[in-house]
Amino acid sequence: MARVAEPLTPPEYRERFADFRLSTLLRDAPAVLINGPRACGKTTTARQHAASVVRLDQPAQAAAFKADPDAALRGREEPILLDEWQEVPGVLGAVKRAVDDDPRPGRFILTGSVRTDQENEMWPGTGRLIRLRMYGFTERELRPEGPRNHEPGFLDRLTSNNLAGFQPPPQPPDLRDYIDRAVRGGFPAVALASRSDPANWIDSYVEQLLTRDSHQVTKGRDEFKLARYFEVVAACSAGIPEHKTMYDAAGISRPTADVYDSLLADLFIAEQVPAWSDNRLTTLIRAPKRYVVDSSLMAAALDATTDTILGDSDLLGRCIDTFVAAQLRGELATAGGRGRVLHARTKGGREEIDIVVERPGRKVLALEMKASAAPSRADAKHLRWLRDQLGDRFVAGAVMHTGPDAFQLDDRIHALPIWAFWA
Repeated sequence: MARVAEPLTPPEYRERFADFRLSTLLRDAPAVLINGPRACGKTTTARQHAASVVRLDQPAQAAAFKADPDAALRGREEPILLDEWQEVPGVLGAVKRAVDDDPRPGRFILTGSVRTDQENEMWPGTGRLIRLRMYGFTERELRPEGPRNHEPGFLDRLTSNNLAGFQPPPQPPDLRDYIDRAVRGGFPAVALASRSDPANWIDSYVEQLLTRDSHQVTKGRDEFKLARYFEVVAACSAGIPEHKTMYDAAGISRPTADVYDSLLADLFIAEQVPAWSDNRLTTLIRAPKRYVVDSSLMAAALDATTDTILGDSDLLGRCIDTFVAAQLRGELATAGGRGRVLHARTKGGREEIDIVVERPGRKVLALEMKASAAPSRADAKHLRWLRDQLGDRFVAGAVMHTGPDAFQLDDRIHALPIWAFWA
């Protein structure tokens, strides 16, 4: 890991999944670009690996880089952290030129909360800038002992098909506990703080994203319509809605909905999970599954509380699925490309798998979500169908549930409490 200047190290820093991955990348690549939602902890983590820091969202520090970014980079102790680089887009070109002249590893760390076309225009796949995605805290990262990056992750433990790898916490959560955690979400400002009303922070966060931050990507859009469309996306989180249903509900046209989908993806607050395909299964649909990347944003957009969610079975199922997907997304984003997250559904919806993870060698893991404390063998019928279709390619499957116990349901198919992601 790079030498860290003393003033840059917060005294109570919490280790993240990204720490091990970032330190590894800096040993191999001249520049690492960390992307992810605003306020998810990118800067705090990057500071642990930087020798000098430039805050480009602060006008006084940005001025020199706007005037002459090449000169402003020279003479600084490396690795140099260029925080919120998109505020001064010319800095990316200066980093590219510096790396082309001297491709030593570990020179630059860039962080950004908005994905822009300039990333690809200025850095056309030379392999010298490597991208790393970060999200809010997962529950495993929030443990007092941290994520313990040397420990096997959830998918590795599931792959082993050994239930001994899933030991319960001293006080296993119940359904209300899970929803409380989902509504709180993973943004550090809420997850690490004792706020009397965390909804105020989340509401302000969403408002800033859909007003100020969105202007950095798309000019001239209607803020009211964008907010309404995000509400529709949140209501459809963990679903496969018809596109027309969504833009009709928001009162916008299909082209506008397409622009808004791209905008929300560029802000890293919503994503579309591709449909899984396989030559053996020609009946699979191709439509993507939609997710809001943090369940707290889903709750905020829908003005939903824990009690609201517990009283609405459809919203409850979507909230559980969105929360679990966030645990998996945070782990996989820093795992070095060891799995792709997909979903599977046959035409007519007769069989549906909430999450399919395709690992190297086309090996498959599959997860089903159930807002139930007592899953039965019947709840695993879609997993059995997939196992029987794939044979040895099917490594393991799990029905993720809200009860206290882990147990086997069938060959290579288990019932795992959601706490299995972090206990």
